[in-house]
Amino acid sequence: MERIPQQEKIPVLFLLKTLLFSYILTGVLLAILAFLLYKMNLTESIVSIVIIVIYVAATFFGGFVAGKKCRSRKFLWGLLIGGAYFLVLVVISLAVGEPAGQLGDSLITTLVLCAAGGMLGGMLS
Repeated sequence: MERIPQQEKIPVLFLLKTLLFSYILTGVLLAILAFLLYKMNLTESIVSIVIIVIYVAATFFGGFVAGKKCRSRKFLWGLLIGGAYFLVLVVISLAVGEPAGQLGDSLITTLVLCAAGGMLGGMLS
């Protein structure tokens, strides 16, 4: 008698915890950036580059943790974390009153960076 394998359940609570971990990491790194900006008078271009690096690092570690937990299709779990991170980022930006036109300038770039960072983290886990 053959046993039909159960479909994999999506660990929603774990993914939310991983997303929270990514945002806590983002907050810590942004606080360090703010301190460095205060002490070193960094230029706007340097701050923009560091913010991009923070997005990629946070989604990378989120994807890495998700890949370690899920063990199959790791890159998809990482991509999911990166996409969810981006979605929350856009919702928060709109909620605090960021004009939608101003978001459009770097929206696609940010989506690609967050998704790629999460996917890379999942693949390397």
